[in-house]
Amino acid sequence: MTTFDDHLAVVLARCVPGFTELLGAERLSAGASQETYRITLVADGVASVLAMRRAAGGVSEKPDDSRPGLPVEAELMRVAKAAGVPEPQIIEVLDPADGLGLGFIMEWLDGETLGSRILRSDELAEVRPKLAFECGEILARIHAIDPHKTGLAEHLTIVPTEDFVRRMWEQYHEFATPQPMIDFTARWLLDHLPPESEPRLVHNDFRNGNFMVTADGINAVLDWEVAHLGDPIRDLGWICTNSWRFGNRDLPVGGFGELADLLDGYESVSGSRVSEDHVQFWEVFGSFWWAIGCLNMAHHWRTGPDQTVERPGIARRSSECQVDCVNLLIPGPVTVVEPSTPASSTDTPSVEELLTSVSDFLRNDLRTSIDGRNGFLSLVASNSLEIAKRELTLGPAHLAAEHSRLETLLSTSADIESLRWQLTDGLRSGEIALDAPGLHDHLRSTVVNQVAIDQPRYSGLAAALAGGQLD
Repeated sequence: MTTFDDHLAVVLARCVPGFTELLGAERLSAGASQETYRITLVADGVASVLAMRRAAGGVSEKPDDSRPGLPVEAELMRVAKAAGVPEPQIIEVLDPADGLGLGFIMEWLDGETLGSRILRSDELAEVRPKLAFECGEILARIHAIDPHKTGLAEHLTIVPTEDFVRRMWEQYHEFATPQPMIDFTARWLLDHLPPESEPRLVHNDFRNGNFMVTADGINAVLDWEVAHLGDPIRDLGWICTNSWRFGNRDLPVGGFGELADLLDGYESVSGSRVSEDHVQFWEVFGSFWWAIGCLNMAHHWRTGPDQTVERPGIARRSSECQVDCVNLLIPGPVTVVEPSTPASSTDTPSVEELLTSVSDFLRNDLRTSIDGRNGFLSLVASNSLEIAKRELTLGPAHLAAEHSRLETLLSTSADIESLRWQLTDGLRSGEIALDAPGLHDHLRSTVVNQVAIDQPRYSGLAAALAGGQLD
């Protein structure tokens, strides 16, 4: 029976001069929707390393969605490299007959890709203050690529800004969950659309964690899998979105730099100055987009087939993105409810103690005894149990306060789920104005108290309790 390694060796013999032996192909933990491998081989008697990116599970057909697909992603990297964007060299694009699915093999580059380490690594201390300017330069080079002359326009979808907002809003509607802050934000975005311009190449996921950094600066832009043609300022707003600052909310560009430096770098290459208001629109959109993306994880977990423990945990991060929207759009005073003693049928042990015992086992015992992805997932599972514990102590008061506010806001009495839907439907239809009396206070209090349950250490919560408005 022909194995994965057998198929890979045949491809390497075709594309690597002097290839004699495949020493190993290690799947890395990075990449949720695609697989990434470190390939060690021997060519001309010397051991070397390449990287391979392929569709999850070795799928050989492009999914029926708007994503360009891995062969086009490889072409995007080739074109970007020719335009002066730091990229690894593409060695070979896989053919369906290779038996490995969609994908490509590329040069292996060393560097840091984990966003939190980019912010805190001592080795990157000197280059960190320069990264925002460099990001601006790189994005200007990406946006200057002519999609028609390069042939990319034949493979990429044009996404006008209004369509982008409405498409995401409609996707959220399919999840059948009332999240009024998401509907409020969608309405705000549609009321503040920037002027449309000629569609340009948009990376669409340019952020801290999707490029590789060394002591000399950025040496590779990664993950082109959601590129499209549209408003290029989307990329500048996305790298400023608080989710990708990794806790350092005071530096808006990826948690490592100032907005002025990003815009200066962009202007130095493009010759044009981008307005801060235009960037902020896309920053708001970024939190809106990722709030819905997180809810999509719960949808996938409920409907299958991938029911990993990671998906429900990510779904609870939607409240993080929603509190960022609160801070950007409706900042103001807010209070977190006081915890109460969780109800339990017995005190020997209580339900809280049972959850603590399992959480501690997953975090302290199991995680340290297994390697790789399962070790990571044991930490994720422990975090989910911690959310459940906070739900027990904060949830009752949070729900009671939300219910009372909804009855006052809507001037009616009903169960909390019905009232949530009444508010959500009113925002969707436009029947409820964005400046309706009491609406901002209700949304702010509801979202802030929810994120206090889901992730009390999230920087957006600290910003909200300080009065809102991210830097």
